[in-house]
Amino acid sequence: MVLFFQTSSWILQTLLRKHQMLSPFLRLQQLPTAFGCFIFTTSYQWAKSVDSETLHPVSAQGSSKGRYDGTKNRTRNGYYSPLPFNLFAAGASKKRSASAEVLKDAEYSVTSGRETLCPPEKPLTVEEWKKLMDEFADYYKFEEAMLMQMVTHKSHIDVAKSLLAAVANRDGNIPYNLLVMYLSFCVSQNEIEEIYDVYDIMKARFKTLETTAYGLLIKGLSGTERWREGLKLLEEIKKVITPSKANYGDCIRGAIVNQEINLASQLFREMLANNVMPDLSTIQTLFDTGRTMKDDHMKTELIHILFYLRDYQVYPGEALMQSIKQWFESIPGENWKGSLTTMKKSGRCPSCNQFLESINLSPGEYSTLKEKIIKDVIQGPDIFRKTTPQELEEFQAFVNQQPPYDIVVDGLNVANFNNRSNRSQTLRDVVTYLAQQKPRILVLGRKHMLNGTQQWKRNNMAAIQKIADFFFTEDISEDDPFLLYATLHSGNHCRFVTGDLLRDHKACLSDSHTQRLFFKWQRGHQMVLSRYRPEKIIKFEPVLEYDTIVQTTGNTWHIPYDDNFLERASYEVPIRWLCLQQK
Repeated sequence: MVLFFQTSSWILQTLLRKHQMLSPFLRLQQLPTAFGCFIFTTSYQWAKSVDSETLHPVSAQGSSKGRYDGTKNRTRNGYYSPLPFNLFAAGASKKRSASAEVLKDAEYSVTSGRETLCPPEKPLTVEEWKKLMDEFADYYKFEEAMLMQMVTHKSHIDVAKSLLAAVANRDGNIPYNLLVMYLSFCVSQNEIEEIYDVYDIMKARFKTLETTAYGLLIKGLSGTERWREGLKLLEEIKKVITPSKANYGDCIRGAIVNQEINLASQLFREMLANNVMPDLSTIQTLFDTGRTMKDDHMKTELIHILFYLRDYQVYPGEALMQSIKQWFESIPGENWKGSLTTMKKSGRCPSCNQFLESINLSPGEYSTLKEKIIKDVIQGPDIFRKTTPQELEEFQAFVNQQPPYDIVVDGLNVANFNNRSNRSQTLRDVVTYLAQQKPRILVLGRKHMLNGTQQWKRNNMAAIQKIADFFFTEDISEDDPFLLYATLHSGNHCRFVTGDLLRDHKACLSDSHTQRLFFKWQRGHQMVLSRYRPEKIIKFEPVLEYDTIVQTTGNTWHIPYDDNFLERASYEVPIRWLCLQQK
C-alpha cells in the first residue's frame, strides 16, 4: 500500500484556517516553560528485584517462605490460594522464575544516547516548531515521535493541530502516515469532531486505506452517531483480510450502544466462524448489556458465549467474571447466587459441594490424542533429527512386548533435579519411592548412564533395574517422544514423570483441538518432582483430579477465572473459580 499521500489544496487550507483560530502562540524564549521537560537520557539502570508477596499469593501476616506444606495462605480480601502449587497452576512459573532471579541478584546497565521528548504544554507557532525541528534534525521521524508523545501525555488537541500546521506550512502537504498518527491521537482523546474531519478528508482524497487507518476509523466512529459507517469500513477490510478482534469488537460495541442487539450477536457469531478469538472486553460488553435486556434471545446468546469459553479453554479476567456473575444474578425469577472460591484437591467445590468434571479423557478423546501423537510427534518429520528409525522401531517393539506400565520415568530429567546430589543416587531414591505401591515402572535412560562413572555408580543403576524396567537410548537421542509413546501405549491410567513442560511437542500437533486435548491429558498424567533431599525428602507436586474449564450441571455453573494478582503463563490454568448456584 502507498504510505505517503498529498492532501489537496482546499483540505490544506481548511486545516490552516482552523489553526489560525488558536490562542496566541508562545515566544521562543518561553520554550523551556512551554515544554515542561526535555530529558536527555544517557543511561539508565535496570535492577532486578523481587517482591515475594506479589509472586506468591500470601499476606504479610502469613508468608509461606516458599514451603510446600499443603496449607492454605490468606491473600487479599480474604481469598485463599491452595499450596503446594501444581506445575500448571497460575503463578507457578512466576514463582520459579522469582527464585532464579533471587539467586542471580544481577544488575544491568543499558546505555541510550536518545533524547526523550516531552510535548509542549501549549501550541507553538510555525516558527517555533521550525526551530525545534532543526534542533532535533537527527531525530528519526520527529513529527511522528512527537505525536506519539502527545498521545502518551494526553496533550491538548490544539498542540497537535499546531504541529500539523507547521508541517503543512513547511511541506505544502501533510503526509499520509502523519495524518494517520493524528487520527490515532484524536481517537485516543475521543475528539469526535476531529475524527469526523479526518475521516471526511481521507474519504474524499483516497479510494482505499491501509488496515491501520481502517481500524482507527472504526474505533473512532463506533461510539458516535456515524457508527454505521464503521460497518462499511469493516466490509472494506473483509475484501483484503479477515478483520481483527478489535475491528469486530468496536463494531459490536457500536451496535450495542445503539440497541442493535441482533446485529451485535450476528457480528459475534461471524467473528467466531472466522476463527477470530474475541477480546474479553467485547464479551464483557455483551454480558453487561444482558443485564438490561431481559429477553430469551439475549439469554441464549450469552449461554452460547459461555460454551464458547468452555470449548476453547478461554479464561475470563476478574472484570468479565464479575459481569457474568451480575448477569446471572439479574435474570428474573431464576434466583442465581454467585460466590468466589478455590477447589479442593479432589475437585469438590466448597460452595455447592458439587464435584467438577474429571481431568481424565474419555475413551474417544484418548484414542484421538494417541493417534495424533503417534502421527505428528512420534512419527513426525522432526523426530529423526535426534534419533533413528531403527532405534524408534526397536523401542516400539520393546514396549509392545511388555504388559502396560503404570509409570514412565524420564530418568535423566529426574536425575538432574538437584545438581548438588549424585545423579544415580537421586534416580535410585525417586524410583524406589515410586515403587512402594509395586506399580510397573519403565525408566528411560541413555547409554552413558551405564559407564560406571562417579555420577552414575554401577550399584545404584543395578538397584534400580531390580525394581523397574529400563530402556537406554543413544546419548544424542531425544527422550520425550519415547516417553510419550510408552505412556500413551500403556493406557489412560499410566502417568509419566518429568519436569519438562513438553511445549515443543504440543506445538507439533496439527490442530488446536488436539493441542487442548494434549494439555488436558498432560495436566492429569504428569508427575513433577517438587522437593528432594537425598535419602530424606521426596515430594511430588499434586496432580489435579478435575478439569479447569467452564462447566455446568444445569442448576450450577463453575467458571475458572484469572486473578488480577497472579501472573499466569500460557501453559498454566487459573486457581480461582466463580461458583453459580440456582437456589
